[in-house]
Amino acid sequence: MKEIIDIESIGGLHDLVHYSRPRHPLVSVIDHTDFYAKRPEGNPLYRFGFYTISCKKFEGLLKYGKSQYDFKDGSLMFTAPGQVIGSGSDVTVDEGWALFFHPDLLHGTSLDSKLSQYSFFHYEVNEALHISEEEAGIIKDCVDKIAREYTQSIDKHTQGVIVSTIELLLNYCNRFYDRQFYTRTKVNADIVQRFERLLKDYFNQGDLTEAGLPAVTYFSSKLNLSANYLSDLLQKFTGKSTIEHIHLELVEKAKSLLWGTENSISEIAYELGFEYASHFTKIFKAKTGKSPSEYRNLN
Repeated sequence: MKEIIDIESIGGLHDLVHYSRPRHPLVSVIDHTDFYAKRPEGNPLYRFGFYTISCKKFEGLLKYGKSQYDFKDGSLMFTAPGQVIGSGSDVTVDEGWALFFHPDLLHGTSLDSKLSQYSFFHYEVNEALHISEEEAGIIKDCVDKIAREYTQSIDKHTQGVIVSTIELLLNYCNRFYDRQFYTRTKVNADIVQRFERLLKDYFNQGDLTEAGLPAVTYFSSKLNLSANYLSDLLQKFTGKSTIEHIHLELVEKAKSLLWGTENSISEIAYELGFEYASHFTKIFKAKTGKSPSEYRNLN
């Protein structure tokens, strides 16, 4: 099993690549050619205690989890604290940069509470953002502004300027991901169709007492996608997240059982994979406006 090196601070990151002490303790921009040239022997895996946004063009395989990916054309990739990432021994970086920022940088700012909205921090590497030359220039301009700000004298405005620029960068990435979703319409439409078939097949298997309700990760793993990417894709193309699709299919199954059997509400809930009938009733009423018993009495 490969060694995992934990890097909790920006200072620790600079030590790893033999950089001088960081100009700011919570944020840094590093040239990726330096990072890969100076990585330790044995190509260990890394687990960072901070967020990373990187843009690079390289030759070789990038390892993420149990999979390897080849990105010769350059991509924008994101990781959140605690994720494990590494590279093969043959990786050489032609050009690129990486922005690292610690969660403490966002403490007390509006971005701190909004960061979960940027779900691409939890995408897999094969779901990277592929940007045009013009888009790359826009992103790099934000990164350069961040680097310029923390290399100046730090004052009471520094944090606000850096954090607002990071938020601007993330908003651009949201826009560019939307463009990527829609420019891959055929591929994504195929994914939506495959998901819908998987969903129908799951609920058509009959009694779900043993199988239970399907988790979002059940479908994302079947489609070789991250749970966040699948949910965002479905939201863009259908207006509903993965969990909403699951609940709607569940309600349709429940309707047929309510009108087609004499089973009690508790028995139907159990058959649909619920441990507690109250949870089933809550979801059913949220989607139909009526409790299961009220819906049954309409017949």
